[in-house]
Amino acid sequence: MKITVCELPNERKAFENAWARLCEHCQKTQSEFILLPEMPFEIWLPATPDESDAKWSAAISAHDRWFERLPELGVEVVAGSRPALIDNKRYNVGFVWTEADGVMDIHAKHYLPEEPGFWEATWYDRGPKEFRSFQTPKGKIGFLICSELWFNRHARDYGLDGVQIILSPRATESRTADKWVMGGRVVSVVSGAYCLSSNWAWNSVDSAVGWIIEPENGEVLGLTSAAQPFLTLDIDLDRADQAKSSYPRYVLD
Repeated sequence: MKITVCELPNERKAFENAWARLCEHCQKTQSEFILLPEMPFEIWLPATPDESDAKWSAAISAHDRWFERLPELGVEVVAGSRPALIDNKRYNVGFVWTEADGVMDIHAKHYLPEEPGFWEATWYDRGPKEFRSFQTPKGKIGFLICSELWFNRHARDYGLDGVQIILSPRATESRTADKWVMGGRVVSVVSGAYCLSSNWAWNSVDSAVGWIIEPENGEVLGLTSAAQPFLTLDIDLDRADQAKSSYPRYVLD
């Protein structure tokens, strides 16, 4: 199966241009599954602590408009996260889209940072501590949205549930890229699943890195970069199924 990760810019004009190139890339490579960054279709609101109902509503509307354009990618399954308002609470929700079923909400982000540039606990609420798997037409997936990557007991639970791909849409800085890749490798080893991550590109020079990591030994199969912001690779989901029976996945709790 051909699967794509990416890094996309925060600035809206640059995003529009990058989107056109991403669509061309996906069609040229015949990608079947793409992961987008964390809440990609509006500027990164938690960059400041100045939370606003109006701005959150505008971000929801922006994502709704962009969801109508997802068929432009020519990809069967699209995943990412989106801002949502559910029961008068704001959430950052991991979604899966298919042309047949539209946008399906899977998991609301539970672990929220609160620091300069990432005032997430100010901007939205913690989702329920529920990490459920979901069967897509292109494999069984589970979400660990950005900071959730560091709570890898959930990665182990996903592995025990037969998840083949763990999705980590992110908004992280380039200076911490090595640390995040390390976290992604641990997630794959713990779960026996592929780990995919797509990220924001904060400027045209520094790459904050997206990745595809294999399930057996946590080997990095590929990384995005400022020069190559889109990465498509052919993966074999049978490798994830087989990895579940080898160390350390088989060890009982």
